Amino acid sequence: MGVYYIYALLNPSDSKLYFSRPQNPAKSWGDFYGTSTTFIDFMSYPFINGLSFNYEMMMVLYGWLGFLGFVFAYLFFRENIPIKIKVFKNLDFLTLILFLPNMHFWTSSLGKGAPIFLGLMMFAYAIKDPKYRWVVLLIGSLIIYFIRPHVFFFVAMGTILGYFSGREKISFWKKVLVVGVMLGGLIIVQDQILGMAGLNNSDNLIEDFEDFSEDRAGELSKSGSGVDMTAYPLPLKLFTFWFRPLFFDAPGILGFIVSIENLIYLLLFFKIFRKDFFKFLKKSPVAVKMSTVVFLTSSFAMVFVMSNLGIMMRQKSMVMYFLFFVIYYFLAQKKYNKIMRWRKRRAQMLRQNDLAINMK
Repeated sequence: MGVYYIYALLNPSDSKLYFSRPQNPAKSWGDFYGTSTTFIDFMSYPFINGLSFNYEMMMVLYGWLGFLGFVFAYLFFRENIPIKIKVFKNLDFLTLILFLPNMHFWTSSLGKGAPIFLGLMMFAYAIKDPKYRWVVLLIGSLIIYFIRPHVFFFVAMGTILGYFSGREKISFWKKVLVVGVMLGGLIIVQDQILGMAGLNNSDNLIEDFEDFSEDRAGELSKSGSGVDMTAYPLPLKLFTFWFRPLFFDAPGILGFIVSIENLIYLLLFFKIFRKDFFKFLKKSPVAVKMSTVVFLTSSFAMVFVMSNLGIMMRQKSMVMYFLFFVIYYFLAQKKYNKIMRWRKRRAQMLRQNDLAINMK
């Protein structure tokens, strides 16, 4: 948080706008109620105008929300994957991903990054046992929806597909409840989701989305860290979103630091390039399939509307933890299978030894 605060003092930062807008004397608290950017102003209004929080206090408040997001991320990972995995010699996988600097940089300031990350991790943690964690699930869902309605769509679809295809034996009524709630929520908020791209009154969604994507990408590519991805094939677009900037196109010192982190992402991603990964994915539990769908659908949508490395560095912090979860679970499953094979062989050897002793 201290690093971002220094960065915000020396560079243009959205956090300053998020602090100044709620102080508009011509608007009341209710005027800020809505989705996307205005919801952050709605959240901040009572603290700035009611409790007289200054800029630094608001930064601490939102930094605390980001910290809570990492707490729920830890619970989400550790509850589903109790096995520890060592990567890069003796470094623990979970320790590595929880302390990646770019993730903390964008989730430690006044803005969308901290609360949307908190909402996503609350949702991921609560969906394992929605019957007893419905309050956390509801709060997480509302946070996601009000800040980024389109991300709520991806999360809901991931949950639906995960519950239908996961390997766990989940009761029929539990599936009906979760899927029904998710579908009902999507139907209720469909206009707001489409409205984010100006498509709520569209007669041709695909064509209008393509036009919106081209316009949005063109606007973002005009900045100093812009990348013209309109002619890129889809695999290269995804690579750019997930793993760039790298050292050859790093925009400034911050970009160079992020390049180191992106290299770590790339090395972790290579760990699932194995023949048995898709077999694992087919038989994986709800949490893995949900994380896979959320990560892929979010990535596919974002690559068509982003052509700015700075925006990419910020936006992908929302979804990369879902990829990390899939990788971590895959490696843990392989380690577990290896341990079970070793125990089985050891048990067979012990039985053979016992049999030999008894025959004597």
